[in-house]
Amino acid sequence: MADTVTPVTEIKRKMHFKGRILKITTAGAVVDIGLDKPAIIHISQLSREPVRRVEDVVQVGQEVDVWVRRVTSKGIIELTMIEPYKWEWRELKPGVVVNGRVVKVLNSGIEVDIGAPVLAFVPIAEMSHAYIRHPSDLVQEGDEIEAKVIEVNRRRRRIRLSMRALEALPKAEEQEKDEEARVPLPMEAALLRAIEEARAKAANSTGQAREDALARVQELERILRNLRGQPARTALN
Repeated sequence: MADTVTPVTEIKRKMHFKGRILKITTAGAVVDIGLDKPAIIHISQLSREPVRRVEDVVQVGQEVDVWVRRVTSKGIIELTMIEPYKWEWRELKPGVVVNGRVVKVLNSGIEVDIGAPVLAFVPIAEMSHAYIRHPSDLVQEGDEIEAKVIEVNRRRRRIRLSMRALEALPKAEEQEKDEEARVPLPMEAALLRAIEEARAKAANSTGQAREDALARVQELERILRNLRGQPARTALN
C-alpha cells in the first residue's frame, strides 16, 4: 500500500498500487490501496481468464497488485488485477518511438515485444540502412531494441516498426561504395513483400486457410534463403 495518501484528483489510469482485500462480494471486491476511501475491483478484472467466483482468486486480507482502470465522475476508483499493456492500440501511431525485446528472429525480420496487445514486426529492410544478409547478423533473441512505429492496423492486429528510421543516414561516400559492391536484387524485395502478406493472411485465418498461408510463408522463406545464398551481383560498367 502507498506510504502517503494520494489525492483522488491525482489518481491516473494505469497507476500501480499494492492493495489489501477488505471485502468480497458476488460482483467483485473492495480494496484498501492506502487512500482515505477504499477502491473497488469487478470480478471481470480479477484475471484474464474467466472467473466464476471471486473467492477462487482472492481472499479477505490478501495483498494484491492492482492498477487503476478509471476514476468515475463520483470519485469512485475502479481497479484491475490484470496488468495493463504498456501501449494500448489507441496510443500507437506512426512516428511513435518504442522500446522492446526481440522474441523471435525470422528470415524476413524480427518479432518484438513492445508491451502491446500483439507482437510488433520489424521487416529486414527496416532493420538498418546497411545491407544485412539475415536479421541474426544484427540482433539475437532477448536483445533490447529501439524503433519507430511505421504502421498500425488494429483490424489485422498488425504493428510494423522501423529501426533504421532512427539511424543517421550513411555518408554519401559509404553509400556509393555499397552500391558499387552490390546491386540489390528486385526479386528479393518482391519476396519480402510476399512473405509479409502471407504472414498477415495466416494471422487472420483459421483452419486449412491458415495452414496454407503458413506453408506459403515457409516456401517463400526457403526461396529467399536460396536467393541470398547466391553471390551478390556487381554493378555493370
